[in-house]
Amino acid sequence: MAKSRRNRAKAGQRSDPIAKPAKPPSDPELAAIREKSILPVLKDLQSSEPKSRSAAAGAIANIIQDTKCRKLLLREKIVNILLTETLTDASLESRAAGWEILRVLTAEEEADFCIHLYRVDVLTAIQHACARLTVTLTSSSPAFSKATKAEQSFVWSIAEALTEILSALALAQDEALDAAVRNEQIVRFLFTLVTLDSTTVPVLSSTLSCMITLSEDNQKFVEAILAYDSSRCYNQLLKFKNGDGFKAVLACGVLHNIFSVVPWSDRSPGKDGACDAILVPPLSHTLERTQLGRSMTNGHGSTSPEEILQLALEVLASIGTALQETLEQGGRPHKEEPFKGFGDDDDAMDADDDDNDEKLSDDDDEMDQDEMEADMDMVTGAEDDVQIEGIDNLPTLKELIQKAIPQLIRLSRDAGSDAASDLIRSHAITALNNIAWTVSCLDFTDKSNLAILQAWTPVAQRIWKETIVPVLASDTSDVGLATIVTSLSWAVARTLHGQPFIGGDEHKKFMSLHHASQSLKSEQDDPFQSLGVKCVGVLGQLALAAPLELNQEIGVFLITVVKSLPETPAADVVEALNQIFDIYGDESKEWDKEVFWKHNFLQHLIEVAPRVKAMVKTIDKRKSAELRERAEEANINIERFIKYKQEHKP
Repeated sequence: MAKSRRNRAKAGQRSDPIAKPAKPPSDPELAAIREKSILPVLKDLQSSEPKSRSAAAGAIANIIQDTKCRKLLLREKIVNILLTETLTDASLESRAAGWEILRVLTAEEEADFCIHLYRVDVLTAIQHACARLTVTLTSSSPAFSKATKAEQSFVWSIAEALTEILSALALAQDEALDAAVRNEQIVRFLFTLVTLDSTTVPVLSSTLSCMITLSEDNQKFVEAILAYDSSRCYNQLLKFKNGDGFKAVLACGVLHNIFSVVPWSDRSPGKDGACDAILVPPLSHTLERTQLGRSMTNGHGSTSPEEILQLALEVLASIGTALQETLEQGGRPHKEEPFKGFGDDDDAMDADDDDNDEKLSDDDDEMDQDEMEADMDMVTGAEDDVQIEGIDNLPTLKELIQKAIPQLIRLSRDAGSDAASDLIRSHAITALNNIAWTVSCLDFTDKSNLAILQAWTPVAQRIWKETIVPVLASDTSDVGLATIVTSLSWAVARTLHGQPFIGGDEHKKFMSLHHASQSLKSEQDDPFQSLGVKCVGVLGQLALAAPLELNQEIGVFLITVVKSLPETPAADVVEALNQIFDIYGDESKEWDKEVFWKHNFLQHLIEVAPRVKAMVKTIDKRKSAELRERAEEANINIERFIKYKQEHKP
């Protein structure tokens, strides 16, 4: 959602990044900086004079932002000095500078540094600092408000640094996150900052951001939020989300994580209807009111409109994904694989057993006409006599349709000339994509989902016209934008079968994108998330809503993709075959006779079937398990599809 945790898969194998003994750098420039700026200030940092230590800590806090100075300070083991001396200094000013130095280090260095900090037990130092600040902030004798402005400033500086360091540690390693959540002093400190009226805006923002990280899929932390002093923290979050600006968006992020974990949804809301539905209006309001180009003061830098919009869009995108489970509780999910269920008595194909590559199971030859027709019925699905419900009992979906999607469409159209505008546009389209895919996974042949379809259809048509068509018309060279727009197009097209929504040559744009994708090196770990596969997917769905001429053009394209083996990527071929099965599996459609049979598609499939089987053998099931599995399914299904069509010639 709001933040994605850094990769810590090999954390246990990483070497200590600052454990090597300090040596003078060989670079003359660095050696000069070390002698002039680094060694003297480190000497003062360890001085017996409090004023010298405080001055040195402040000086380091100022120069630590410089990359060369930061690397030199790490070489001189600044972390060890901070943990053993500066952070335990009697001077509040020195401690504040020490925590600020660590904050900058965790922000600027890689995840390895945060993992090192956790290994050297920085959480113990954080725990003591949190406990100390909690007492300071909540004490009535003396009251914190009676402290000098300088003392208050140092306290808030430490508080902000602690929350940002905790966020960095949690993002770097799950073990550090779990340890922080189990620590009562740390948790109470965070909740104290949320519930205090005097907490400054920068500190509150950092605290809420930290809580977003800690609360994601974390039952223990969520339970602590709800239990703290009879839900004081949770109630304060509810108040914040009705406010303005970054604070409201951050509170929505924490609340969304809470609702996801508990879980509170449209069909099982919490107290006073608590679920994601109450978050959509304030998030949409933020999208409407926040304009790029203006910034707000916030601690170390500023909270830019870009940051506010990005977080609001990320939360809405996560809400769109989380909605799927709620929707599926009220109806049946969309049938993704119409041919799945033909029978899996065969052991598909095993590259290690060439004896099984001669032919499919003999059981296939014994499939009678009734069985084949039953299999083909899965294309459209059976309809149950279920009472149609409205969407008033789905408030999150209703709020998304009425309030969020209009703002998302607006932001997706606002193509600025700077990087910030492009980023926000991409996030807006991503949020639309998540919502659209959630809706598209429903089975709209199930009558219980018809009310959702009726509410969604005009919105989907508007997304196609106002978001998708303009991006396609721009012939963008941004592969990332093209990929997410194609994914959105696929999802929208899945929901608009039989509806007029194709306004021009959109199908040709997707064909061109597919052609261009063949020369690109995919950065996706999942081959089915590539631009090429998504182009094939959306084209297949367009064919189901297209007139005969367009259906023929798309059908020829899909056949060509398959016949281009072995040059075509296996994932593209698998998706093309699945789309062909979907489009031409129902002989009652007019394009069955006028396109499939008239243009001899069956013969093309018969000719390419051996190449599909050969393709399966080339996929290493140990490296690409899902691709191999789906390719095996496609290989079995093409044989069965051919057999079925031969039995049902017009």
